[in-house]
Amino acid sequence: MPVIEEVPDDEPTAGPSTSGNDGPGTSSEDTAPPQPPAGYNWQALTVYISNNKINTSLWLSRWFTVACCIVFIIPIFGSGYAYAAYQRALISNGLTSALRLHQRLPRIQLTREFFGMMLLEDSCHYLLYSLLFANSHPITLVLTPVMLYALLYAMNYTRTLLNMLNPNALPGVHNLINKLAAKQQQIFRFIALNEIILMPCIIFMIFTGRCSLILPFIYYRFLTFRYTSRRNAYCRTMFYEMRVVAENYSRQPNCPGFVSNIITKSIMFLNRLAPPTATAPQQQS
Repeated sequence: MPVIEEVPDDEPTAGPSTSGNDGPGTSSEDTAPPQPPAGYNWQALTVYISNNKINTSLWLSRWFTVACCIVFIIPIFGSGYAYAAYQRALISNGLTSALRLHQRLPRIQLTREFFGMMLLEDSCHYLLYSLLFANSHPITLVLTPVMLYALLYAMNYTRTLLNMLNPNALPGVHNLINKLAAKQQQIFRFIALNEIILMPCIIFMIFTGRCSLILPFIYYRFLTFRYTSRRNAYCRTMFYEMRVVAENYSRQPNCPGFVSNIITKSIMFLNRLAPPTATAPQQQS
């Protein structure tokens, strides 16, 4: 199972689990948990926010990113404002990634080892991703991982703030957050697939004159960073699963010979492009 970076109060996690074991000789009615005091604990919320200013700033920037993505996808303010929303979403995501990278590597050093460590961080990958597409022609697929990551992390921190305010407040919001957290792995797989599909889209856009010739080479470097990520193996997993599906189809008796030949050569070509230090995940039995 791919492992995602676990950071307290920042990374999205699954919803809280419950247990139906009330212990011997007791009932759920006799051992009902004490209800929290009525009303909202604004003082505790204020203290928590003041003690976690960076995480709160990340929360606000992520909600702003989600809002800009929605304005671009649904041009409620007109098509002229959509491109501005596209740029603001990527700039906001870049600032969020830079702040998150500062949390991971607080001490900046002008050494080769430091830059090597920086390129291993997922936050650095999406900082480069935002800079890469901020001034390019608007592409909806570009905003898909930006929006979904921002939404997952923002909803997770929203649950933390609601628990500080009143655990029983806004049950509908809690249910929505828990449902989103339950689909977390599927969302991460969809994001990884989106990152892979974006590469042939960029190549196609070269022939339409909507992107520069250097963009596919830079994005290829981004894909290699995602493929070799230490904390997020979903991109590597999706490449492996797509290869298995393609190989199985090429072996089917009803598959034309020239199609099977194209699939085989394409897989060999992509294997040569894969980073040498990355290893494909083993197929689960």
